[in-house]
Amino acid sequence: MWERTLQDLIRGLRANKKDEAKFIAQAVDEIRTEIRSDDMELKAGAVMKLTYLDMLGYDMSWASFHVVEVMSSPKHHLKSVGYLGAVQSFQQDTDVLMLTTNLLKKDLSSTPADIAVTLNGLSAIVTPDLARDLSPELTAMLNHSRPHIRKRAVLAIYRICEKYPDAIKNARSRIEDKLDDADSGVVAATVNMLCELVRRNPQDYLTLAPRLFHHLTTSSNNWMLIKIVKIFGSLSPYEPRLVKKLQPPITELISTTPAISLLYECVHTCIVGGMLQGANGNSLARLCVSKLANFIQDPDQNLKYIALLAMAKIVPSHPHLVAEYQETILASVNDQDISIRMRALDLISAMLNRNNLQSIVQQLLVHLLPDNTPKLSAAQSLAQRIGAAVEGGISFPGHSQAYRLVLSQRILSICSQDMYDNVTNFEWYLSVLVDLAHVANVNIGAEIRDQLVDIVGRVRAARPYAVQVMYTLITDDKLLLNAGEDGSCSEILWAAAWICGEYCNELAEPQKLIPYLLRPEISNLAPDILAVYIQAAMKTFGFWAAELAQKWDDEYLSEVKTVVESFISHIHEFTSSPHIVVQERAAQIQQLFKFIEADLNAYRPRNSVNGSPEGLSEMFETATLSEPYYPKSLYLIQPLFSAYQLNPVARAAQISVPVPEGLDLDAWIVPPPSDPVDEPVERMERKKKGKKGKGKQTSVHKTGKQARPNDYEVLTPVEPEVETSEDRVERERRKAERLAQLRDDPYYIIDDPPSKPPADEMDSIPVVVLEGMPSLLPCTAGSDLFTAIGSSVLRSTAPLSSSQAFIVDKEGEMPERMLSELASAPRSQSEPIEPIAALQTSNTLLEPRTITPDPIRVTRAKKKSTGKKRKPTIPEP
Repeated sequence: MWERTLQDLIRGLRANKKDEAKFIAQAVDEIRTEIRSDDMELKAGAVMKLTYLDMLGYDMSWASFHVVEVMSSPKHHLKSVGYLGAVQSFQQDTDVLMLTTNLLKKDLSSTPADIAVTLNGLSAIVTPDLARDLSPELTAMLNHSRPHIRKRAVLAIYRICEKYPDAIKNARSRIEDKLDDADSGVVAATVNMLCELVRRNPQDYLTLAPRLFHHLTTSSNNWMLIKIVKIFGSLSPYEPRLVKKLQPPITELISTTPAISLLYECVHTCIVGGMLQGANGNSLARLCVSKLANFIQDPDQNLKYIALLAMAKIVPSHPHLVAEYQETILASVNDQDISIRMRALDLISAMLNRNNLQSIVQQLLVHLLPDNTPKLSAAQSLAQRIGAAVEGGISFPGHSQAYRLVLSQRILSICSQDMYDNVTNFEWYLSVLVDLAHVANVNIGAEIRDQLVDIVGRVRAARPYAVQVMYTLITDDKLLLNAGEDGSCSEILWAAAWICGEYCNELAEPQKLIPYLLRPEISNLAPDILAVYIQAAMKTFGFWAAELAQKWDDEYLSEVKTVVESFISHIHEFTSSPHIVVQERAAQIQQLFKFIEADLNAYRPRNSVNGSPEGLSEMFETATLSEPYYPKSLYLIQPLFSAYQLNPVARAAQISVPVPEGLDLDAWIVPPPSDPVDEPVERMERKKKGKKGKGKQTSVHKTGKQARPNDYEVLTPVEPEVETSEDRVERERRKAERLAQLRDDPYYIIDDPPSKPPADEMDSIPVVVLEGMPSLLPCTAGSDLFTAIGSSVLRSTAPLSSSQAFIVDKEGEMPERMLSELASAPRSQSEPIEPIAALQTSNTLLEPRTITPDPIRVTRAKKKSTGKKRKPTIPEP
């Protein structure tokens, strides 16, 4: 009978590529017949073919018992086939492994050839039970007369210790003796095993340091030296004396070895082992950095990657040494390999300080420019464009959209870390943010917007320059037209409008900004940006009008009327906006400006009454002495937005607010409906009695007592419900169920409640009375700070004044800050201008003061004789 061999099976697979499944099904049927044969040669051939098919993905677990049969063959070449099939197909849960214990013990006491095959196979198929049962035999194998058996036994012991950790207790002494073995292969295998054991528990192997140090200084085997250096890297943090002892030999290895792998392991051990500290450590650190810099310049991408990774670990202790190779590191940011670029960015973030921040950020911005693309051939360009189409489209062929986003975010993070601690010139950084919005070409606008607003709020000295730059952005037609495109950073217009509206007093001519904030082209912006535009226009007009009121001249009347009429005509277009927020805000602002327009039309200049001031009668002069000499509506808008200064809020401000006394945050706002079946009969009777008791009740306001905020009149009195013990238990159970559900809900965040301060601390908290706040100092008209700024990219390259002292308010405002501290603090740029005395004395509703209305009292109306019910009336306050 003719049998198909393994070579025939491989040839058949190659010849039947079109119908491979059919051929393999036929071959498996033949194997099933062969593997049941009593002929061990035929059975071993079938196992060999199954092993080959298993590598192709076909299951052979059904033949596990037949594999054990081949393993038990007395012939060495057949036994090797059986162990090969076991290594290939056996798993930890294979049932027949429990049958192999005696077989493995028998093979471990057989000929050296069978022992070697058994040790190799056992390392792959060992289970916890086999490790426990075979650990004595493997420990005895460590003293075998043949070196290759001792070497395999050492390596197999490690696999035994993984499955059965107690085995190391009996074998440790013999393993340590193998460090002094006459055969170098056995020593290398022992060091390899100890490297893994020391990495898991270094403190247990500190006693081996003398022997390992001897091999470090005498051995010439680079692979064994790599393992020894790794071991010392794990032991050094637990034994400080090793650092001084290891510095000379490791320095010599770094300086003399030509092996790149050994050189890197020595450098890595110096970093993780703390050998770069002290007087000798500085020279060693310089040597390590120089070697790593050579790796970065090497054409091998793997060396570049590990060098950048190692340098990032040296930066915290020796940043000045890494900074010497700043240009080399920055060149890796433009590498073709994305992993190298990411490691370079990590290293740049770690090596950043106040001295090199500006130069590093400028070079990172250059990598985002479109003209920074390397020249490619036609084939490379075509392949890149095809890859871009698959990836989703990239604007510039140099970098993908994902990398541009990461690079942009990294620029923002390295500049804002530690609350802008490394930024010394905020005018430069504001220019960087604007440049980034132009060249990023990714959706990074929200982060830029938040940082712009945060900087302007915290750094007062940067506000004049920030308003100038934001004014340029608002008047930039190109940026407005591209605001609707993806990746255009249109959110920066939100920040520009908000900053210009909040700090418009920094502009020389604020009224010129209003037409740009209300032009029809802004209708293409997002609803939130459009709403801020409208609000900023209103703030700007309010400040400008109040400023005119302080230096009023009748010649300003025509200009104010023109601005108001233009404002009303532009804002009318947004009253029909499809966005409800924009529509509501525009409608409210339109009504306010119509009131201002009516007041301006009704205003009569003093020199226009009766022809001249000389024609004024005595009665008219007396009547006008208490009236302001300017339109009173000029102060209508400004107090609405700038009654109080706007300060940054501290991070811990919310948690510092104590919970008010009597407030139960766990109480139900709307109690859940009770089960009518379990409702007690007494409660039902109380409800019935309550219905019968429906009648008159004396109003709170008729008793002559002072009304409290919670006093109201109950038309249908209900007896207070008394909570029984059963109700309390049920309420506690429902509360526990609700908290358990919220705790398991991934979309519900539960914060720990803040600790309630003691009673004596509660009494010491000051009460800020806003009614009696002292008047703020008047603000003089701002000088002409506005200068034209070009809209070209990379404004940060222009020379900026470095003499300006920038103070960052890192702490922010806390609830405990007292009113006296607020009054003594420097005046904010957005504080209101103090109205003149004439307006304060006028008895109008336009006075810029806080009006507290009387509380609304609800009273019960008297019933008519017809018996019909009337609704309660609410009298005017």
